[in-house]
Amino acid sequence: MGLATPPHRVFPNTSPHVPVFALGPYAAPHRDVVLAMKEKNNLVIRRHTGAVLDAALAHLEARGEIPHGAVLVPAPTRKASARARGGDPVEACCRATGRPVAAVLSLDARTADQSELDAAARRANLAGAVRLTGVPGDTCIIVDDVVTTGATLQASVETLLAHGADVAACLAICAA
Repeated sequence: MGLATPPHRVFPNTSPHVPVFALGPYAAPHRDVVLAMKEKNNLVIRRHTGAVLDAALAHLEARGEIPHGAVLVPAPTRKASARARGGDPVEACCRATGRPVAAVLSLDARTADQSELDAAARRANLAGAVRLTGVPGDTCIIVDDVVTTGATLQASVETLLAHGADVAACLAICAA
């Protein structure tokens, strides 16, 4: 029931230069979903979360807040984290929407885990660390599990924009 709420606009401390939407706060049930995907390696919940993301995107499209048919770009994750989790949970959720996905962002192997870093340390950690393997040809929306300070979204948007991508917005499962 709690996951069925419409997405809302959030304003992280570090601006990613485009609108950011979240499905809810980093509290139950949204927090529980993220932890199930990341910490408990629950692979099934990724499909269900993809359906919720698809509904959120359809809602934002209907309201005119994002363009129809944008390509989903999963926020970058550390390769070691993705391996430990049976794959990148955010990418799996994006793919489960049935929408076009371009997994073109990654993090440099030397990037530290962000979970214990404050906003300034997160920005410093990500400076020059987001790698791009291709530029989506269509308008894109960056998807992440949790937006905390906005540093990951900002680094991701800036990397894409610097290479000519058209980034319309960011969407997170929850906002801390």
